[in-house]
Amino acid sequence: MKINQKLNGTNLLISLDGRLDTTTAPELEAVLKEALEGITSLTLDFNNLVYISSAGLRVILSTQKRMAKQGSMKIINTNQDVKDVFDMTGFSDIITIE
Repeated sequence: MKINQKLNGTNLLISLDGRLDTTTAPELEAVLKEALEGITSLTLDFNNLVYISSAGLRVILSTQKRMAKQGSMKIINTNQDVKDVFDMTGFSDIITIE
């Protein structure tokens, strides 16, 4: 998986390319842990994310909890397969998905 970051003041855009699974979730978790200091608005762009596993969902949920304390988080550009996972797991009810 490829992780791209774009910082604009306290707004951070992270784009994911590939699969967010058991192998790549720890990498994303490490990037987010370091990058979220002082961030008030986080946007995750899933335009090129082709798959998300339960390990990826765990990272998204922990990130949502952190951002709820320090600002806001949204996910944009999900494909239908990833959106279906969010719908089935109830994540679409607790996370802003555009």
